[in-house]
Amino acid sequence: MTVTAHTVIGMACGLCAEFVTQEIERIQGVTAVAVDLEGDTVTVTSERRLDIAEVRAAVQEAGYELADAPGDRRTGFRQQDGSRP
Repeated sequence: MTVTAHTVIGMACGLCAEFVTQEIERIQGVTAVAVDLEGDTVTVTSERRLDIAEVRAAVQEAGYELADAPGDRRTGFRQQDGSRP
């Protein structure tokens, strides 16, 4: 099991969270998705390590953007323990 947290730019409401959740759940191997609107984050649990491009594409399909500025509060990808793959 792999748990990763991603920062999503532009989510503002429950409907936003629902769109992002639905698209990420379509990725093969994803077992759970949890959205934190206040923190602008989505936490993904999966059976395998996901390719960041898969997650980015799903978030874009939902109409949002995955943050990816290193060192910024809106860093787009990190392991649950805070490390980068």
